[in-house]
Amino acid sequence: MNNLWGNIFKRQQREGVRDILKKVPVFADLSNNDISHIERILHCREYQPDEVVFSQGTPGFGMYIIEDGAVTIVSEPSMKVLAELQGGDFFGELALLDDSPRSATAMAKTSCRMLCFFQSDLFELISQKPRIGVKILQCLARTIGERLKRANEEIHALHKRSEARS
Repeated sequence: MNNLWGNIFKRQQREGVRDILKKVPVFADLSNNDISHIERILHCREYQPDEVVFSQGTPGFGMYIIEDGAVTIVSEPSMKVLAELQGGDFFGELALLDDSPRSATAMAKTSCRMLCFFQSDLFELISQKPRIGVKILQCLARTIGERLKRANEEIHALHKRSEARS
């Protein structure tokens, strides 16, 4: 375990985590044994209402899966709400692939318990269990591709509305 994350986040296996992980697209292609391995390396942390999970512009270190509670994703400085996420939703998955700064701020809307999967965990998994690591990378690429397509469709729709007004 990375000592920094071990000081902030706890590792523990709990009931119901497996069911949550099976629904996260990044882990969709994993077998039950693979999911068990992921359960052992996840970190857990609780957040209080209005507590910042991460801030826009800060380096990304991993993805978060909401086990319980609600999270708001906002764009600064306007604080425009980009998304409101609930239990079972996930965010921050781009940080598994690169070190670019966060594009938005994530804030606990309610008391939250989150599962965290850090880039260092993924890289260690790839070196120790490459078969599982490749499956996760394939699912991650698929998930990011789907989100990119959706964003392109929204941009196209906005562009069409803008043209219709002028």
